[in-house]
Amino acid sequence: MTLTTTGARRRRSCPRYLFSTGCDMTRFPVRRLLALALASSLSLSAMAQTAEPFTVADIRIDGLQRIAAGTVFTYLPVERGEVLDQGRAGETVRALYRTGFFEDVRVDRQGDILVITVTERPAINKLTLTGNKDIKSEDLLRGLKDIGLSEGETFDRLALDRVTQELTRQYNNRGKYNVQITPTVSPLDRNRVDVTIDVKEGKAAKIRHVNLVGADTFDNEQILDSWESKESSWLSWYRRDDQYSKEKLSGDMEKLNSWYLDRGYVDFNIDSTQVSISPDKREMYLSTSVTEGEIYKISEIKVTGDTILPQDVVERMVIPKAGDTFSRVLLEASADAITNTLSNIGYAFARVNPVPTPNRADRTVAINLQVMPGPRVNVRRIVFKGNSRTADEVLRREMRQFENSWYSQAAIDRSTVRLRRLGYFETVEVETPQVPGSGDQVDVVFNVKETTSGSFVFGIGYSQLAGMTASIQLSQNNFLGGGNRVSVEAQRSDYLQRYAFSYVNPFFTDEGVSLGYNVWWRELDYSDFNTAQYNSTNAAVQTVLGLPITEHSSVSLLFGIDSNQIQAWSGYTPQSIVDYLDAVGQRTFHAWRTELGWARDTRNDFFMPTRGTYQRLGLETTLPGSTAEYYKINYEFSRYWQLSPAFVLRTGLDLGYGDSYGSDTVRNLCYTPPSLVDTDGDGKADTWVPGDAPSSPCLPDSSDYRKTVSASGLPFFENFYAGGTRSVRGFRDNTLGPRSEVIAGYRGQALGGSLKTVGQLEMVFPKLFDSNAARVSAFVDFGNVFNGVDEFDTGELRASAGVALLWRAPVGPISISYAYPFKKKEGDEIERLQFTFGGGF
Repeated sequence: MTLTTTGARRRRSCPRYLFSTGCDMTRFPVRRLLALALASSLSLSAMAQTAEPFTVADIRIDGLQRIAAGTVFTYLPVERGEVLDQGRAGETVRALYRTGFFEDVRVDRQGDILVITVTERPAINKLTLTGNKDIKSEDLLRGLKDIGLSEGETFDRLALDRVTQELTRQYNNRGKYNVQITPTVSPLDRNRVDVTIDVKEGKAAKIRHVNLVGADTFDNEQILDSWESKESSWLSWYRRDDQYSKEKLSGDMEKLNSWYLDRGYVDFNIDSTQVSISPDKREMYLSTSVTEGEIYKISEIKVTGDTILPQDVVERMVIPKAGDTFSRVLLEASADAITNTLSNIGYAFARVNPVPTPNRADRTVAINLQVMPGPRVNVRRIVFKGNSRTADEVLRREMRQFENSWYSQAAIDRSTVRLRRLGYFETVEVETPQVPGSGDQVDVVFNVKETTSGSFVFGIGYSQLAGMTASIQLSQNNFLGGGNRVSVEAQRSDYLQRYAFSYVNPFFTDEGVSLGYNVWWRELDYSDFNTAQYNSTNAAVQTVLGLPITEHSSVSLLFGIDSNQIQAWSGYTPQSIVDYLDAVGQRTFHAWRTELGWARDTRNDFFMPTRGTYQRLGLETTLPGSTAEYYKINYEFSRYWQLSPAFVLRTGLDLGYGDSYGSDTVRNLCYTPPSLVDTDGDGKADTWVPGDAPSSPCLPDSSDYRKTVSASGLPFFENFYAGGTRSVRGFRDNTLGPRSEVIAGYRGQALGGSLKTVGQLEMVFPKLFDSNAARVSAFVDFGNVFNGVDEFDTGELRASAGVALLWRAPVGPISISYAYPFKKKEGDEIERLQFTFGGGF
């Protein structure tokens, strides 16, 4: 909120006397003037009794409580030894009133002693605001302080009256005409007061009808579509476009003017604008009368002035040509193109002034684009403000504008985007102040607001199934402010132990080459991911190297060694997994692993992008000599479309495919088959007992049964999964896709697949919250996993719709979603409310 404060001190002192100069007496009511006149006459009553001048031998000031006598003496126009007459006495009274410290000033004489008796104004002990929602308290208090109404200041009733009027005006501009501002002043001891300003905002008046009179060529709805002031509709609760505002209407008048000028109506004129309000001050009616005029053509268009660049190069940037219909928006676009080009080569203050010369006789306009480049500007310094945790070096290496080089608007804009994409800052703003005393130098100042750049997740619990569970995960994308990414994780329970560490230095070299390391170990007694049950013990050591190839693209190379020991049980683990392990002939898989990735990122923000594209293509493969030889290809795609300031559409796609590249492993094995055993002594076999482990080759005349098993395709422990918060919401994590046979009377277990197809359509509402740390979205998810390309079937895709809340909390990102699966099949595991803590968005 902005409160006008010009001349506040002078106007505050004016009512205390009537003989000052420079006081606008029309600002005060008559009754106030009469009271002030009476006060002035009473203040001089004692001096009127003794009209004779006298020499002041001493000065005494009575009635002071908070203000020091020395402070008062500095304002007195009379000193000891001077002669005081009626005129000087009046001047003394006016001077003390002018300070604003006193409610009453009286001048008296005791012999040759000048006695001044004052009544101090009270001090403001506490200032309280209640009921204000549209205007934040901190903004209000800042404006009140500018007027002189703040805690510890001298209380001025006139300032309080001005605040009441100003707040009423502010709320009226927001369409709230029922607002009630009630100030309350409570006296306290020691000449203090408490001031309470109670605001009853009321409801904003809604626009019921907008009428355009004289707009006959175009449909009114077509013109009003771009207006901010609109009639009430079912979306007005979110857009708030049906709330009247004087500023909004002023902007809409400019849009109306631009609408016609962009279509050649050079003589278009807005004749009048009327705003009426219903008696209950709840409904607004807008009416605008216009004169359209005739359509003009461009007779000539030329570029003049110091173009810096070759004339023909600049002329090619001009969009409209002679003979085209006049369009102001195309002229502005041409001027912007020329200005931007010049600003990118150092001419920061370049301007292009289109000068139209209309010829109303033949309805044509001659256009002269005057180029004024101004001086070529050099960047003296680049300054960062607000980065209390992040080192300047981390920000400086993202710069594309350099010190002691020519100014480039494109380089500054790109630097701003790179800072936003770091994920360390909630906001990034840039200023380019001119260096004092120098017309050809500027400083570039980046003002950043730091935010949480990591997450901390700690959990402890107990269940009959898992026993005691404890986990801790600490990740920091800006470790110690140096821009390095560090993550440490430890998790332990009756069924799972996991320890992991990762480190990435994104600027291992000054050229932007990144280097990272991953080390992890996991012992899993059975799957906690809603997938097939088997035990595994994993360990891996990996090195990751990243190399930027363009401003938006980079490639990465991963090389690592890992080991995966599997345990499976016949009768509990799906038979397909058991057969795969038997075909391989061992339970431990060793791999030399490499992954080549390519990524392109043009998003304008890390957490809350509104436009841009993100793509990543990765090829992962085990090298020859590994226990299992296979490859995996994964492609991720996201694009953000800013449909309006209130709506951002995100489209996403996640595809994955994997297969083996070596020859299939086939083995003929002999099993001792499982058998039914009588365990309760009732003479009936009731319990299955697993047979012996498979042996090869089969013995002659063996009672064992023979079976041929094979290991082909992508290994089961590398399958893709779908369902859950990061794929198809509304279905339990990892439960979509192929399932095993029924085991031990329970439904089949999720196996995953070698082909993944997942997509999203998401409408983000960035203006639903004032904070940049949270957003709400409505989404449609679809996808599934399949056992190879040949098994792909669009009829098997699942789909859901719902809403989600994403919040960048102090402990890390939090995602909460509620989804309704509208395309499902019997047997699908539904989980409508889902949430994650500490994961990425």
